[in-house]
Amino acid sequence: MRRFLIAVVTTLAVLGAQAQTEKPVEVAGVKFETVETVGGQKLQLNGAGIRYKAIFKVYAAGLYLSAKTNTVEGVLAATGPKRLHIVALRDIDGNDLGKMFTKGIESNASRDEFIKSINGVLKISEMFATRKELKKGESFTVDFIPGTGTFVSVNGTVQGDPIKEPEFYGAFLHIWLGKNPPDAQLKDKLAGISPQRSNN
Repeated sequence: MRRFLIAVVTTLAVLGAQAQTEKPVEVAGVKFETVETVGGQKLQLNGAGIRYKAIFKVYAAGLYLSAKTNTVEGVLAATGPKRLHIVALRDIDGNDLGKMFTKGIESNASRDEFIKSINGVLKISEMFATRKELKKGESFTVDFIPGTGTFVSVNGTVQGDPIKEPEFYGAFLHIWLGKNPPDAQLKDKLAGISPQRSNN
């Protein structure tokens, strides 16, 4: 009987721990699941935060990796599938979004990296320029699957063929994690850097 009770208590403890682990992380009212599946592999939410422009909240972003890290170098060196999920917190002009991607990659990548990624840069910029607008509450997801390429989804629907150049996803992540990010606090959040760590 005692062994049975111990087994029950242990099981409940494990289930309780799993429930805590699986509780979504909420950012500005947007819920990011702690685990997502990309390319048949479970990914962990590495970090999530808000992109501010002046005092205005523009979007919430969450980055998923196969294993959590707490440095920018760790994120950029991570292997396996990756996911960046962004939810608009206000209406965003499609042209502005496309220009942001182009400018962000160009200002954070080397000339060689930018040239190797140009096909993906043009494709994703054109995609959002054609869409006209990403309305408040709408989302887009950019997934990388090794050996296959980068997939862009808008509101859960994949847009066109994958971007096959493997260099593109790294250049794309540099928009937020490079030397000239649009929001330094968001950079730390996505990289999993704690406020105490980032102040050192």
